Amino acid sequence: MDALVNRGKSTPAWLVPASAALALLSIVLAVFIGVVDIAPADVVAALEGHGSGEARSIIMDIRLPRIVTGMLAGIHFAVAGLMLRTITRNPLADPSIMGVSQGATLAVAVFLLFSVYIHDPGSNTLAELPLAWMPAVGTLGGLIAGGIIYALAFRRDLGPLRITICGIAVGAVLHAVAIGLIAGWGSARIEILLEWLSGSLYARSWKHVLFLLPFTVAGLALLRRPLDLLRFEAPVARSFGLAYRRQFSLALALSCCLAASAVGVAGPIVFVGLIVPHLARFLAGRRFAMVLPLTIALGVVVVTLGDLVGRLVGRAEEIPIGVVTAVCGVPVLVALLRRTP
Repeated sequence: MDALVNRGKSTPAWLVPASAALALLSIVLAVFIGVVDIAPADVVAALEGHGSGEARSIIMDIRLPRIVTGMLAGIHFAVAGLMLRTITRNPLADPSIMGVSQGATLAVAVFLLFSVYIHDPGSNTLAELPLAWMPAVGTLGGLIAGGIIYALAFRRDLGPLRITICGIAVGAVLHAVAIGLIAGWGSARIEILLEWLSGSLYARSWKHVLFLLPFTVAGLALLRRPLDLLRFEAPVARSFGLAYRRQFSLALALSCCLAASAVGVAGPIVFVGLIVPHLARFLAGRRFAMVLPLTIALGVVVVTLGDLVGRLVGRAEEIPIGVVTAVCGVPVLVALLRRTP
């Protein structure tokens, strides 16, 4: 069983409601607090559809879509990390270790650095592909990387160790190619790429929410029972009636979809997929059924509060959330490892 399960007593039943309340509190704080000071009464009025046009624009068109996008991205990263570490039984497994983030990074780098052009119908000029395509491009790149890893691991044995080794190898190659492209080619879009690489929710809109939502619903709806049983070795899982290879493949595909879509929208926000499952597993103790809801709630908390801290500390020149999670994630990971028996 997981090394972080080191407590003999059962987990308190109030832990999941408390984590959900903490997630709700973080969302409320992010709505009411921002770079632009808005009185609480004006925030409430804007949420009700009243108040000044400026307040409504800031709350409904800037803060809320950014917060909801961050919530969904946090859920994606956290749940994908939980799924990957469960099926591989590797405590270090997360979207970046498994190569999905690197695949999305390479796809976005190619898209931005080469300023991909298409012919503009009705004229003789070339037009840049719109930046609105970037989430789809990143998602496609992450899914292709996941498909390559699956194909390499499937040739002989679709086992946890082979998946991990293939993920690390493919991720290293894709990362090297992406860094080579960034270092070797200039582009008017280089600032956009660097911002995306640091992990950012800047200027995210309701279109990004609608892009992520189908992945969220599908991922959470399909993963529950396989996740409970895939934490066991293959013979044990099969003894419970689980079609191990099929469900293993499904869990891997879902984790790739969740991670790739989140990276495509927000960039590779580091440590969320690694820290949150560790923390949820530690808090849940022996009750594995509590790990998933804790992971979802904590994923929302980490990304929402991390983005809020980046906005408040950086003010107009905001600090990307990926920087905040990296700085805060290291001491949390060290603290968790010190509690490991």
